[in-house]
Amino acid sequence: MQPPAGSQVSRVPAQRTPSEQLPPAPPTPAPQPPRRRMRTVLTVVAGVLALLCLGGVAAGYVLYNRAAAPDRSAPDVAVDNYLRAFLVDRNDARADLYTCERGSQLEALDALRTDLLEREKRFAVAISVSWASLRVQKQGDNAAVEVTLIISARVDGINQSDRQPWRFETQNVDGWRVCGGIRAN
Repeated sequence: MQPPAGSQVSRVPAQRTPSEQLPPAPPTPAPQPPRRRMRTVLTVVAGVLALLCLGGVAAGYVLYNRAAAPDRSAPDVAVDNYLRAFLVDRNDARADLYTCERGSQLEALDALRTDLLEREKRFAVAISVSWASLRVQKQGDNAAVEVTLIISARVDGINQSDRQPWRFETQNVDGWRVCGGIRAN
């Protein structure tokens, strides 16, 4: 049934449902599943942690090498470190790091330490060794270092000490090293 001509009804366009009026919408991409996002976040976090760990290992290695490397920067430093390792700590392996590889003439200092150890056992006392300042006479890659060793013990409640002048010969071979030592007069 049609409305009469000229009526208001004929001027109104035919009504259509909204889906018929609009062009079809392009397909919307499906939202990214949360698993992919989580995987990406975990990968980034793992990468950052790996870099931090590698940086920490590298820093630790550098710091360890600096701390463990023997300081042989000067003749007096080498002698001081050698005396500390040999007479105070009594660590032969550490003391060897400060000596010349060939021809070391340190028998007199070996004899001193042996004598001190025997006295400690015989008299049941602790003997300590210290020293004052070291004096250096340098000539090129060779240097003489003079030092006074102070050997102390407490016997029967009385502090006793002996002062002994020593002279050490050093050479600069990949850092300063102690090559000889004798008791000076």
